[in-house]
Parts: sequence; structure tokens; C-alpha cells
Amino acid sequence: MDSRQAILSRIRTSLKVSGDDAERAATVSIRIAEHPLGIIPKRGQLPAAERLALFIGMAEKYNATTERLPSRETLPTAVADYLKQRNLPAAIRIGADARLVDLPWQKAGAMEIRHGASDGNDLVAVSHAFGGIAETGTLCLLSGPDNPVTLNFLPDHHIVVVEASDIVGDMESLWANLRAAQGQTMPRTVNMITGPSRSADIEQTLLLGAHGPRALHVVVVGEAEARLT
Repeated sequence: MDSRQAILSRIRTSLKVSGDDAERAATVSIRIAEHPLGIIPKRGQLPAAERLALFIGMAEKYNATTERLPSRETLPTAVADYLKQRNLPAAIRIGADARLVDLPWQKAGAMEIRHGASDGNDLVAVSHAFGGIAETGTLCLLSGPDNPVTLNFLPDHHIVVVEASDIVGDMESLWANLRAAQGQTMPRTVNMITGPSRSADIEQTLLLGAHGPRALHVVVVGEAEARLT
């Protein structure tokens, strides 16, 4: 018996079950297939405007900066302003997401637009989130060529665009939306991002950028829909 089987055997012994327990296997299969909801906290079950305000407040609580835009068409100018305000080079990296690629970047002046996954030499990346969670100020980003996962971790500054209508109250609602949108073809990786990278492992001193971007800028586009999820 190898180490893995030995560990599983001890777990089964402690639970007083066997490895061929048909009833337990059926219970697991039903749960995976039906996706039953757990207890949904009341905190995020708010009218649209309040839900959006909660998302922004929680994102800022965890050291992100936020900005509201009426439409994506104004994003290039907003990104250019972000770079200027922080004395950053006029260069960004984006993936193949049409919601970003097709924007009028030329209106933002002489900005270099790099495409594809980051090689670690980019200071600023711009991504588009699948959605947001008001309860915790969390962004959900899906891996793939549209928004390469390297953009979430390698650049110093990460600008993430999220539609106000895609911000839901709680994680359970976000997963339900993801299943509805993706069907059986789920992304390889789903990254949940709350604020910039930070750690207090050394002497309990908060350090930003420990394992990823040291600055997260959340751009909320449009208005929230009048729904409770």
C-alpha cells in the first residue's frame, strides 16, 4: 500500500466507512451534478445601488483603488490618466478579450499596447473580469487567451475592468452565473482577487506586492441592474 492509500485507509477507518460505500458515492455524485446552494449570507442581498456601493467599499477596504466609468469607450483615457498620475510608462499589456482589444486606444495618445501573456517585464496589465462579489469586494477572472492568468500575477499594476451589471451579492451567485455562462466547458483556472497582493508573514508587517501586483485598480463600468443576486 502506497502512502496515499494508507492515508485514505486511515480516514475511512476513522469515519467507519468503506471505499465501496455505494450510498456515500451516490450522495457525492448528486451533489456534484445538482450544485445545491449553501447558506447565502444576507450581507450582499441588497438593491442594485447599495450592492454596488458595498462592492466598491469592500474593494477599497482591502487596498484596491476604484473608478467609475459610464462606458468602456472611455477606458483608454482613464488608463492613460492612471499611468500619468503614477508616473508610469505609457505602455500596457492586454489579452485577446474583444471588450478590451476593440476599444479606441488611439484616443489615449501615444500608448504602447502589448498583447498576450506577460513575460514578467510589464509594469501594467489591463484585464476584464467575469464578475465581482459585493460581499467581499472580490473580482473573478477566468484563465485563457482573452485574459491570460499571468496578467493577474506578474505586472506591478493590475487594472481590472468589471461591468456593474456583473457584480453580484455573494460567491454562490457568481458560481451560478459562471456555470450558466460556461456550461460544461469551464475554464482551467478561476482566480478570485481581493485587493493587491499582500502578506504579513514577516514580523506581522503588511507588505504589498508580495506574490503579485502591488497595486490593484478596479474600474466599474456602467450601472448595476436592479436584482438581488
